[in-house]
Amino acid sequence: MLSVVNADGSTESGSLIDEIVREGARRMLAAALEAEVNQYIAELTARRRTRPGAAWWSATATTSRGP
Repeated sequence: MLSVVNADGSTESGSLIDEIVREGARRMLAAALEAEVNQYIAELTARRRTRPGAAWWSATATTSRGP
Protein backbone atom coordinates (compact mmCIF):
# COMPACT_ATOMS: atom_id res chain seq x y z
CA MET A 1 0.00 0.00 0.00
CA LEU A 2 1.42 3.36 -0.98
CA SER A 3 1.07 6.42 1.24
CA VAL A 4 1.95 10.06 0.92
CA VAL A 5 4.29 11.00 3.78
CA ASN A 6 4.50 14.60 4.92
CA ALA A 7 7.78 16.28 5.86
CA ASP A 8 7.11 15.60 9.57
CA GLY A 9 6.69 11.85 8.94
CA SER A 10 2.90 11.85 9.23
CA THR A 11 0.29 10.64 6.79
CA GLU A 12 -3.43 11.30 6.38
CA SER A 13 -4.27 8.63 8.94
CA GLY A 14 -1.49 9.42 11.43
CA SER A 15 2.22 8.77 11.62
CA LEU A 16 4.00 6.49 9.19
CA ILE A 17 5.20 4.20 11.99
CA ASP A 18 1.57 3.79 13.16
CA GLU A 19 0.57 2.69 9.67
CA ILE A 20 3.48 0.23 9.46
CA VAL A 21 2.60 -1.28 12.85
CA ARG A 22 -1.10 -1.44 11.97
CA GLU A 23 -0.37 -3.21 8.68
CA GLY A 24 1.98 -5.65 10.42
CA ALA A 25 -0.66 -6.44 13.04
CA ARG A 26 -3.28 -6.97 10.34
CA ARG A 27 -1.01 -9.41 8.50
CA MET A 28 -0.18 -11.30 11.70
CA LEU A 29 -3.87 -11.66 12.57
CA ALA A 30 -4.70 -12.83 9.06
CA ALA A 31 -1.91 -15.44 9.19
CA ALA A 32 -3.01 -16.65 12.64
CA LEU A 33 -6.63 -16.99 11.52
CA GLU A 34 -5.61 -18.85 8.39
CA ALA A 35 -3.46 -21.26 10.43
CA GLU A 36 -6.32 -21.84 12.86
CA VAL A 37 -8.77 -22.58 10.05
CA ASN A 38 -6.30 -24.95 8.39
CA GLN A 39 -5.78 -26.79 11.69
CA TYR A 40 -9.53 -27.06 12.25
CA ILE A 41 -10.07 -28.47 8.75
CA ALA A 42 -7.21 -30.96 9.22
CA GLU A 43 -8.68 -32.15 12.52
CA LEU A 44 -12.13 -32.61 10.99
CA THR A 45 -10.66 -34.46 8.04
CA ALA A 46 -8.69 -36.78 10.34
CA ARG A 47 -11.74 -37.38 12.52
CA ARG A 48 -13.87 -38.23 9.49
CA ARG A 49 -11.27 -40.68 8.20
CA THR A 50 -11.11 -42.54 11.52
CA ARG A 51 -14.88 -42.77 12.03
CA PRO A 52 -16.29 -46.23 11.14
CA GLY A 53 -18.22 -46.10 7.88
CA ALA A 54 -16.90 -42.66 6.98
CA ALA A 55 -15.28 -43.86 3.76
CA TRP A 56 -18.48 -45.57 2.66
CA TRP A 57 -20.57 -42.50 3.47
CA SER A 58 -18.28 -40.07 1.64
CA ALA A 59 -18.09 -42.36 -1.41
CA THR A 60 -21.88 -42.74 -1.44
CA ALA A 61 -22.48 -39.02 -0.92
CA THR A 62 -20.20 -38.01 -3.78
CA THR A 63 -21.46 -40.59 -6.30
CA SER A 64 -25.17 -40.58 -5.45
CA ARG A 65 -27.39 -39.02 -8.11
CA GLY A 66 -30.60 -39.06 -6.03
CA PRO A 67 -34.11 -40.14 -7.13
